[in-house]
Amino acid sequence: MRSASGAKPPRGRADPADEPVLAVMELLGQRWMMRVLWELEPAPLGFLELRRRMGQCSSSVLSVRLHNLQAAGLIVKTPGKVYELTAAGTELAAAMRPLWTWSRSWAARPGGEPSE
Repeated sequence: MRSASGAKPPRGRADPADEPVLAVMELLGQRWMMRVLWELEPAPLGFLELRRRMGQCSSSVLSVRLHNLQAAGLIVKTPGKVYELTAAGTELAAAMRPLWTWSRSWAARPGGEPSE
């Protein structure tokens, strides 16, 4: 849509309508963030089990990621010392499910999956 002057409206951070999606992209763009959500999506996990499943992620980085996800209201640490998705985290996991599905078809294509 163009303004009365004919110029395109600003995009990116200058457009207030983009702020929520940019905030989510910045949060989830941090290394290991989406992996934590992936691991917690099926069931709550304690720190040690989550750390074991995370492979190369250090304990200190995992602690920071868990803290950030808690601050964002996407996970909680229960009195039983396990981490689980909140209602908002469950909604986000559901929104990410098409990406996870798409990634399988992408990886099946020649040259689709990056090598590590």
